[in-house]
Amino acid sequence: MANTPSKPLETTRPAGYIELLRGNRSFRQVWLGQVVSQMGDWFDTIALYTIILNLTGSGRAVGLLLVARFVPSFVFGSLSGVVADRFSRRSIMIVSDLLRAVVVLGFLFVRRADQLWIIYFLTVLQLALSTFFEPAKTAAIPSLVSDRELVAANAISSVTWSVMLTMGAAIGGVVTGWFGTDVAFILDALTYLLSAALIASVKVPKRPRREKAKLSIKRALGITETIEGARYVKHRPRVLALLLVKPAWGLGGGILTLLAVFGEKIFPVGKSAATGIGVLFAARGIGTAVGPIVARRISGEGKHRMQVSIGIAFLIGGAFYIAFGAASSFVVALIVLGLAHTGGSILWVFSTVLLQRSVEDSFRGRVFAAELALLTLTMAASNCLTVLLTTWSTILARWTMPTTYVAMRRPV
Repeated sequence: MANTPSKPLETTRPAGYIELLRGNRSFRQVWLGQVVSQMGDWFDTIALYTIILNLTGSGRAVGLLLVARFVPSFVFGSLSGVVADRFSRRSIMIVSDLLRAVVVLGFLFVRRADQLWIIYFLTVLQLALSTFFEPAKTAAIPSLVSDRELVAANAISSVTWSVMLTMGAAIGGVVTGWFGTDVAFILDALTYLLSAALIASVKVPKRPRREKAKLSIKRALGITETIEGARYVKHRPRVLALLLVKPAWGLGGGILTLLAVFGEKIFPVGKSAATGIGVLFAARGIGTAVGPIVARRISGEGKHRMQVSIGIAFLIGGAFYIAFGAASSFVVALIVLGLAHTGGSILWVFSTVLLQRSVEDSFRGRVFAAELALLTLTMAASNCLTVLLTTWSTILARWTMPTTYVAMRRPV
């Protein structure tokens, strides 16, 4: 009888990373899909930056690409949340992957500066499909893992994104520089197909049947469910506060435009713009990989400590973005950029976990879609501002990012 109390402690202890990947096949397959598709995405991203800079030499054109990547999530956000709560989340992810594989092959046709509209148009399509994929995936994770595995699952997803950013940006820069942009786009399309195949092998538990309601035009268009989701959040201030964490971080999203410009004009590596851009994005990826692992070890998985960690993460991001704006050495710039993004990854993982635990399954898709829509709106606004400032002065643009973070407050 002396050993009886140890069982509950064992079953409720936080899951280890390797333990989760070995023991949970469904999560492992979704994770492998993330690995290959996100690796391809960074090949695609570096290749697009390279094409635009080679054809135009304009940081403004790069900024417009980033705006094109952000706008679809805001426009289609409410609809994607309704779809994620109404239909099979597994099917949504598979269809999104297959269609994105087709879309990215369209970039192969861009050869001249007057064809840049093709890049912007296809980018909107690609990211519109991603707008349906991401809320479905995030909403499905709590159905694939137990509560004690939830923090580990989100940390693994965040670290994987970071590692794929680091490897994809670095390798993508090399591949694009050596073999050209066409190879990068073809590889990206193949990774989407492989991701769809992996997700197709996952068995997602069936969700409770939805209550039948009278069909109307508003319900058919998803307006009724969107209003229901808005009311759900409105009456839960804690959910609303958590939902605003990532959009607050997105106020500093103009750094993405600056990284592309800095990689070509301020910290070039070799003769190719792709290499300098790739190294800066790789440093960003290393920082985001380290953040949630260290924070989880220090703060644990308690609700209050995760909330405090989110506030500290904003301070970390602001302080080191200021240092990045003032850096004159490439090595120093890489270090402080990585440190800044440890803060971003901490608040990303912890706010996701707290939301997943706080929101009912039937509303999860709409809540995460709203979060994504608001995040991309603030990111787009920040990048638009950065584009305007870069047309006035490169020096002024260097200080755009830090000033947005200095004014931030902890949202939770």
